[in-house]
Amino acid sequence: MNHVSAEITAFCDEIARFLRKEVDPRSRLIEESDAIPEELMQLTRKMGLFGLTIPEAYGGSGLNLAGKCAVEEVMGTTNYGFATVIGNHTGISTAGIVALGSEAQKKKYLPRMATGEWVGTFALTEPQAGSSPSDMRTMAVKKSDRYVLNGEKIYITNAGIANVFTVMAVTDKSKGIKGISAFVIERDFKGFSIGKNELKMGMHGCTTAPLSFADCEVPAENLLGSEGMGYIQAMKTLTAGRVTVSARCCGMMDHLIKRCVEFMKVRTQGGKKIAEHQGLQWMLADMAVQRDAARQLTYRAIDVLMKGERGTMEASVCKLYATEALGKVVDCAVQIHGGMGYMREVGIETIYRDARIVRIYEGSSEIQRNIIGSLLLKED
Repeated sequence: MNHVSAEITAFCDEIARFLRKEVDPRSRLIEESDAIPEELMQLTRKMGLFGLTIPEAYGGSGLNLAGKCAVEEVMGTTNYGFATVIGNHTGISTAGIVALGSEAQKKKYLPRMATGEWVGTFALTEPQAGSSPSDMRTMAVKKSDRYVLNGEKIYITNAGIANVFTVMAVTDKSKGIKGISAFVIERDFKGFSIGKNELKMGMHGCTTAPLSFADCEVPAENLLGSEGMGYIQAMKTLTAGRVTVSARCCGMMDHLIKRCVEFMKVRTQGGKKIAEHQGLQWMLADMAVQRDAARQLTYRAIDVLMKGERGTMEASVCKLYATEALGKVVDCAVQIHGGMGYMREVGIETIYRDARIVRIYEGSSEIQRNIIGSLLLKED
């Protein structure tokens, strides 16, 4: 991958060893308990995985987008719930504070987030405002030295374990999306409550819960940047987030292909290894083509964003292709494994369920098509 140093490559190798030794053996426990064991959280803190994208000045590793995507590819080979806890925290949940935070905000939150003492999350989605932020109803009204928030958010990743919440709220309804602002909210703020963990099809181990704000009092100094900057920063964050999701999908596809190759070489049917069946070889070939195409589109988006360009088109293209490709690849993986692929013990069916979410969050496939189509129509 362009922009990735030998040091980052070595770090990724170290992470891979950590995943094989500490995460994979606990994957079944995570799946069944729908929680990350505290002992694993402690080991993860010691590895420094919570500080991947936080600047070194605040105790993190300071990885740029290319480095983050390199790590995400590796994370795609392990338990998806665990990967999501780390990916969400080091991605959209810290990006706003890093980009917009005052020095006082950075000093207060980032060091503790870098060590994993405080876990972060990002709250944008509402019952009627998921793909349409302009319909947001959570309001923030300035009163003296604080803002008072009222409203609700849903499907918030990491909500059950988070201490620091980057929350979007409307400060000026007359300005539409330009009237949306970002706030840093702490778990124990008055008037703020977290709902129960939602039971999900996949992504077990990563909590997802609604948030409620009932006259929630937020100090004025917890406004991120200035009023009206929330939506703009959210879109920048989501653009980068779409690329990191694509990178993780590439890692998942690579993992699935390797699993299929191993299985095909030992599984016999009709007196010969199923690896000798041309039909399955073609299926495997198509899986590899989709993985490689997704990876190249992801690298292209990284290159564009690393140059400081907007990259909206490239991010949407790679997110759409990689997530759709993963759905096809994991379906083939189940088919190649036959009845065993449908059984929980083998683990392929777990990945099948986990993979379904990537076509929905960080902007659904339909939203990506809307973005791509509208940008094409604007071209001269």
